[in-house]
Amino acid sequence: MGSLMSNSDRSPRSQRIRLAIILVLTFLAGLSIGARAFMNTQPRAWLNLSSCASRCYRASDIAGLFASAGIVNAPGWVPRVVRESDKCVAVPYPRQGHNLHLVFFPKRDIRDITDLTADDEPYVMDCFAVIRSIVNDQNLWDYRVYTNGPGEQEVSYLHFHLVAW
Repeated sequence: MGSLMSNSDRSPRSQRIRLAIILVLTFLAGLSIGARAFMNTQPRAWLNLSSCASRCYRASDIAGLFASAGIVNAPGWVPRVVRESDKCVAVPYPRQGHNLHLVFFPKRDIRDITDLTADDEPYVMDCFAVIRSIVNDQNLWDYRVYTNGPGEQEVSYLHFHLVAW
């Protein structure tokens, strides 16, 4: 007669081993998911505590890292997309104050203008093409397109604003 072991019959040692295995597997799964999510992002200074000077743990750096991971690796999950191409995504500015205020993010992690390389050109130019298409579709005349420097960015991720009155 075979005996089935119930949960109460398991030894405390086997329960601890099982829990340890589950914790290790959960940690490894999280590490893998995190590595995949952030593999196409530029390093942010907030991770280097010994030499980051005034840039440690700035909220804009953390926001830029997560925005980059989301836009680059999971563009379909970006909320409230107004227009999208294969290299750029446009969303409404979260604190609307004008008739139209959109924000355009390249689908490549670029922290700011000073980090631009020749490889980034197709992404930046595509954002300007998306901006142009919205300007044309909306027949905009009084508008401004701009980007902020690192000291003015709320999100350390190169993006462009289109503001119309």
